[in-house]
Amino acid sequence: MSFARIPLLTVFQEPVTVRDTYGGIAGLVGLQAHHLKPDSPSDTLVIFMHPMGIMHYLPLPGALAAAGVHCLTAVSRYPNNDNALIMEKVLVDLGHWVSYARETLGYRRIILGGWSGGGSLALFYQQQATAVVRLTGTPAGDPVDLSTLTPVDGMMLLAAHISRAGTLTEWLDPSIIDEANPLVRDPAWNLYASPPPASAPYPAQWVTEFRQRQVARNRRITAWAQAQLATVKAAHGDHAEQAFIVHGTMADPRWLDPTIDPNDRVPGQCYLGDPRLINDSPGGLGRYATLRSWLSQWGYDTSRADGLSCGAACHIPTLVVGNSADDACTPSHTHRLFDAVAATDKVMHEIKGATHYYAFQPDKLAEAVTIVKAWLLERGFSSSCAAPR
Repeated sequence: MSFARIPLLTVFQEPVTVRDTYGGIAGLVGLQAHHLKPDSPSDTLVIFMHPMGIMHYLPLPGALAAAGVHCLTAVSRYPNNDNALIMEKVLVDLGHWVSYARETLGYRRIILGGWSGGGSLALFYQQQATAVVRLTGTPAGDPVDLSTLTPVDGMMLLAAHISRAGTLTEWLDPSIIDEANPLVRDPAWNLYASPPPASAPYPAQWVTEFRQRQVARNRRITAWAQAQLATVKAAHGDHAEQAFIVHGTMADPRWLDPTIDPNDRVPGQCYLGDPRLINDSPGGLGRYATLRSWLSQWGYDTSRADGLSCGAACHIPTLVVGNSADDACTPSHTHRLFDAVAATDKVMHEIKGATHYYAFQPDKLAEAVTIVKAWLLERGFSSSCAAPR
């Protein structure tokens, strides 16, 4: 089936606070999206949104549109740049797209397509959209208005992880004991040392302490960020901010030991390539941050965008899909999310042999499309009606 790819732009105004994106007019937020509109009408729209990713040309949205599923690939105010990303502001952006889909495009029912990091974002959105008392500030204490968020009708968690903070913590290098001197590392916990401190399969007790040290490092950075934010605000005012670098963010034992959180992934690889190189490369997760951004998206104890806790507020029909060869979001994340969702109507599927993006896997992509479309049809989410505007 053919479909139209329609670029969209929406602009809204909000109070000027901390300048966290480059360029533009202060106080104006411009958001882009692609409306993937099949020839056949539907009253249901699937909105894909990642906190910072641009999903326009990822395999799944286009394949779903070609199968007759109306999709919107929405982008937050932080396109491909999470250095200063505030999760609460991303909720505001997603809320604008949900409203746009209903009020401007004319769709009656909205399904959130939470791909990868979009999974915990989608759950955070629904939690706040259904909350009697909503958040009014970020973890740094800056005001945020979530009063206009409206609940959605269905949830899809696709190759999703539990949260940005939880994922980064599982990848943090615990051998870094001084953030100001990252080249000096504790050899007892340096996964990539030569010789290494342990050999795969790693002893369970060693892995347990490794995980504890990762959490401890996250908490040290959080404590520093909180104290430093108070210092810069006291010196320069409420809108003062500071950027910093986080070294060592891809030291997860499971990439070298396939017996940890086992699936069909290739040992020695992660979704970004060789984890030894990604650990300190510019393209690693969470490499650059600001004080506020750390507290909102990366802080183990401070980020509110936690899929596990937010899942308790998700009572709408929910589809969870895991990929058995995923080298980013491993099975424990899929199962923890499924267990966390409170919905009574929830189902989980695993696509055998599929990688994180279905890259060069047309058969796995087709299987994902079949699963998603069947789930939508079974719940009446793809019924034809008068064509949306």
